[in-house]
Amino acid sequence: MTAIPLPLQLVRSTSGLTTAATQRMEAEFPWYRDLGARERSWVGLVAQAGITAFVDWYEHPERVAEITAGVFGAAPRELARVISLEQTVSLVRTTIDVVEEAIESIADEQTRIPLREAVLRYSREIAFSAAGVYARAAEARGAWDARVEALVVDAFVRGDLDSTVLSRVSALGWSGQGSVMLIAGSPPLGEPELALAGLRRAATNHGVDLLTGIHGSTMLAIIGRVSATSRTARVLAAHFGPGPVVTSDELAGLDQVPAAARITMQALQLAHAWTQAPRPVSTHELLPERALAGDADAQKELIDRIFLVLATESNLLQTLACFLEESPSLEATARALFIHPNTVRYRLRRVTELTGLSAQDPRDAYSLRIALTLGRTQP
Repeated sequence: MTAIPLPLQLVRSTSGLTTAATQRMEAEFPWYRDLGARERSWVGLVAQAGITAFVDWYEHPERVAEITAGVFGAAPRELARVISLEQTVSLVRTTIDVVEEAIESIADEQTRIPLREAVLRYSREIAFSAAGVYARAAEARGAWDARVEALVVDAFVRGDLDSTVLSRVSALGWSGQGSVMLIAGSPPLGEPELALAGLRRAATNHGVDLLTGIHGSTMLAIIGRVSATSRTARVLAAHFGPGPVVTSDELAGLDQVPAAARITMQALQLAHAWTQAPRPVSTHELLPERALAGDADAQKELIDRIFLVLATESNLLQTLACFLEESPSLEATARALFIHPNTVRYRLRRVTELTGLSAQDPRDAYSLRIALTLGRTQP
């Protein structure tokens, strides 16, 4: 650093330079004019601290880190949430411009040269310091948001919803638009936070809302703004770890999440029983496994959607039972029931129309058999 002392007129004019800097911001930056009185005072503190720090830095260049860090320590940490990094850079640039103009007003050229060089070096240090402030603020905000998100997901799993939880959901950026769905699976191997970060990036890239967290050994994703459930599930399932990935039915809103979370996480524990299950697989596709495990809701759905529907046409129920349990061929079933094979075909086609399941598909036949068994054993 040059040995030429800082001119006294510059040392004594820090207050006037601060005023000049804020006036220029007022004239040039709409974002500054939109700030409230308190926020403007914070900006003024930073500008004044920046000019004062230049004086200190010029005289003690070895204390660069301490001095430049003190510039942003002059204002509350909330300032980083009020103005962006780009706006802060504009603030610093304007303040430096004012200092440079003050330097140019000095008559002695030999004094101005080292001061110009000093301002250039100082502005670089201030820029690095500003970037550091915003990086730390972003890191702290990200860590805080992750903790809040984990608490919110846990509250949904426990069914402990109240106004506080819902307000936190909004604070995390949930739009409240569109349908909702859940995806559960194991987290990827490695650092859990990296897995969650990857899932968040994928959700952002595909334009959906996301709340996610790891509950025990399960990574759970609550997804909003869903327009195509199968596509969303397929895209996000790739970010889960090895093993089954289970999706919920499409939900109308967040109030349905606790019940869906219970079903989805239970289904995940049973998904291994279907060795050929697709990935992802829906809770609806796992109705047989859920029913065998004692899930009353799954049992009721199979009974209502299959057994009771077919029971209204006894010939369908009789034909289906014979085909599944006695003679799994059209001709053998026809002989057993003393009817034409075309009648068997018609009745089985009618079963598919009513239930959405085909007795000639192995997986569908499995679901149909369990539904018949449950229907016969109900009180």
